[in-house]
Formats: sequence, C-alpha cells, structure tokens
Amino acid sequence: MSFIIGSKCVGICDTGCVRACPVDCIHGPVDVDGMGAEVETLRQNGKLAGMQLYINPEECIDCGACLSECPPDAIFEYEEDAIDAGEKEYVHKNYNFFDAAIPPEYR
Repeated sequence: MSFIIGSKCVGICDTGCVRACPVDCIHGPVDVDGMGAEVETLRQNGKLAGMQLYINPEECIDCGACLSECPPDAIFEYEEDAIDAGEKEYVHKNYNFFDAAIPPEYR
C-alpha cells in the first residue's frame, strides 16, 4: 500500500477523493466495497463521528488523483509519511479495514 487516509478525514468523510479516483479504490467508512455510498446517509443521521474513508492497497494504482481532491488534506502518499506525521494508527486502520496484514516495517 502507499496512499493512506489519515486522521483529518475522521468525522468528515468528504468524498471528493472517491469521485476523483479512476479505479474506485476508496471505500468506507463502513462498507468495504461501497466507495463512500453510505456517507450521505450517515451524515444526515449525525453518525459520521469517528468514521473515515480508506484506500484499498490491492486496487490503488498510485496515480495520485485523490491527493488534490481531498479538502481536509488527509491523504498521505506513503505509509512512511503518515508514520512520520504521527499517523501510524491510521496506517494500521487502513490495513485492518481491508483485512490485510500489516507489514512488519509499519508495526
């Protein structure tokens, strides 16, 4: 995986990144395959607290289209950048959301 959505997305779940993604690899906050479809309903019901979007490492083509379309500037291009910014927890969350093993170098 390379692109990681960090803490600035939590509670916001702006789907601009989802719309910009040419391969539909951004999912969540609940549905692993949903591409953010549930965000509006959760927002209307006041249930976005603690929720965020995630980038599927198996689907992402590392094009970077999402970076400029993320209003809260929550996307990191590399896991290392996220970890250096104190976002290791969000690297883990991204892997866990897709039930993927966290590589030893990111534990």
